[in-house]
Amino acid sequence: MRTRRHRSRTVLAAVTAALLGAAGCAFGGGSAGPDGGTATARPSPTSAWDRTPRSLAAVGDSITTGYDACRVLSDCPKVSWATGTDPEVDSLAVRLLGKAGADGRSWNHAVSGSRMADLPAQMEKAAAHRPELVTVMAGANDACRRTTGAMTSVAAFRASFEEAMEVLREGAPKAQVYVASVPDLKRLWSEGRRNPLGKQVWQLGICPSMLADPDALDAAATERRDTVRDRVEAYNTVLEEVCAKDRRCRFDGGAVFEYRFGTGELSTWDWFHPSVKGQARLAEIAYRAVTAREEPS
Repeated sequence: MRTRRHRSRTVLAAVTAALLGAAGCAFGGGSAGPDGGTATARPSPTSAWDRTPRSLAAVGDSITTGYDACRVLSDCPKVSWATGTDPEVDSLAVRLLGKAGADGRSWNHAVSGSRMADLPAQMEKAAAHRPELVTVMAGANDACRRTTGAMTSVAAFRASFEEAMEVLREGAPKAQVYVASVPDLKRLWSEGRRNPLGKQVWQLGICPSMLADPDALDAAATERRDTVRDRVEAYNTVLEEVCAKDRRCRFDGGAVFEYRFGTGELSTWDWFHPSVKGQARLAEIAYRAVTAREEPS
């Protein structure tokens, strides 16, 4: 018990020192899909999709940098679901390119704390490699704000993603794009609140729009969490619709949002980001989507 209390104090002290500069992303799942928006018809058959790309670039936020998966308040790219080389994860790059290929023909330009507005700059860096596949996982930070009123508007989210795709097409017109849905932050709350340490860490300011007062079940708290979840669903509708306009883009069909993860797939440092096991699950989801004959629906 002394060791566990000491570890708890160490974690809390470290989080307090750097929390405001840390990433605000999360890994989650749920049971509901996008909010009913109608995706634009794809301009060409999905047969144009190449299921064996030979190079890969990743953009996004702290989920893709492996934040808090190996050590507290630190990126850990080796366990990234997209480009990592850790055998426990068996990343998308390793599955597609092999270990040697992942080392030499994959690039990770994700940045912890990024929002969708940061994606165009990341896409420019990714396009410079002329990759055959670009992975996108972004949007959780747009919902994880201090208040629900501070969340990125759906219109601004759409404009930034459209700009990012335009930047990619200018620099790498033939690159394919795999777009992961935004995780369900409400499921993160429902799972992580079971752990007392996790709730202590959350109280220091992690994703307050969803995770503030984790034990509160009154009408106001419920409405706040539902508002965040509705915004995430709206973001996913945007990702699907914008992706559908591009013949070389494939959305995951809401697979990340819908994945019903458990606490073992959350970081034990913050009960918020994916653990190594969680990163492995994301890699599995991505590989299935990229190598499927038909686009996920």
